[in-house]
Amino acid sequence: MNSESAFSPCLRLHDDDNIVVARVEVPAGTSIPDGAGQGTPGGFTASETIGLGHKVASRPIAVGEPIRKYGQVIGYSTEPIATGQWVHVHNVEPGDLDLDYAFSADVPAPPDPITDRTFQGYRRADGKAGTRNYLGIVSTVNCSATASKYVARAFDEGLLEDYPNIDGIVPLVHQGGCAMQFGGDDHQQLARTLAGFAKHPNIGGYLVLGLGCETGQGSFLVDNHGLVQLQGLEGATDGPDAASLVMNIQDEGGVRKTVDRAVGVLKDMLPEVNRASRTKIPVSELILGTECGGSDGNSGVTANPAVGVASDLLVAAGATSILGETPEIYGGEHLLTRRAQSREVGEKLVALIDWWKDYAAKFGAEINNNPSVG
Repeated sequence: MNSESAFSPCLRLHDDDNIVVARVEVPAGTSIPDGAGQGTPGGFTASETIGLGHKVASRPIAVGEPIRKYGQVIGYSTEPIATGQWVHVHNVEPGDLDLDYAFSADVPAPPDPITDRTFQGYRRADGKAGTRNYLGIVSTVNCSATASKYVARAFDEGLLEDYPNIDGIVPLVHQGGCAMQFGGDDHQQLARTLAGFAKHPNIGGYLVLGLGCETGQGSFLVDNHGLVQLQGLEGATDGPDAASLVMNIQDEGGVRKTVDRAVGVLKDMLPEVNRASRTKIPVSELILGTECGGSDGNSGVTANPAVGVASDLLVAAGATSILGETPEIYGGEHLLTRRAQSREVGEKLVALIDWWKDYAAKFGAEINNNPSVG
């Protein structure tokens, strides 16, 4: 990857690109030095104002010609684009990208191992390692979400000052939990997700909070997913405190009474959860989940490469990095299939992208854009 000098208002991301990216707002008439790759020898002039992070043609682009960024085709021009002209959705369409999956053609060599790296984390009784020590309020249904938030808000910083090993109280809320078939796919998926929160190594203790009449009963969650209260604390034993705490608003007599009791119950749990202390744990036990945070034109040259480098370092140390939002790679899946360890792995990725395309089509939507306002 090449870049212009510190005095250039634009960046060239790859020699094969026919665009450059504005790293500041570029007023019309600005001279842009760009003699590399597909650039114009001697540079060119911006014919219109180019916004920060936006693309500007570095040479003439004919109708239907591919637009290349990062050395990859990102779309096709819908009209002639002159050198110095703004390149955006008004003159570019995704088209039907002819993706060459080339399964496992460019499998990277394993990174040089990084050894003996550790972090200060929480070792749980089940052997897992956490980076935080939270108390969680697991809401079984949307109807109890507000009450869960009220409970968490009751624990201001002052209430936790005497418990330095507790990082906070987290309401784990969602928009489902009812109007679904009992034991059906939606119910099972939600239960797995909520159980995953409760069992997460960053959760030192939790309270299950429901309404009482929902399909996703707290008792179902506890009985079918083996939830045991406070099992995440190293050294904790079964006993009176090991029972999962399930509370329903209808049983308690309303939201106010539920919140008051829940706050009291969690206060009683604070000393036990605070017993957990940080200890030295191998970096190889870390699992990093990456997530799109509302991309813009700068993400590809700032945050994304930084996350990639961090992931490479963690993997070299034996840790795991996970792509947490698979549809975000739509249009670039062929770059990953080339790096897949096997054809089978690559085909699984393609099948997943195809599933997302079909799923979005059911709602009259497409996944080739960014619906985020961020």
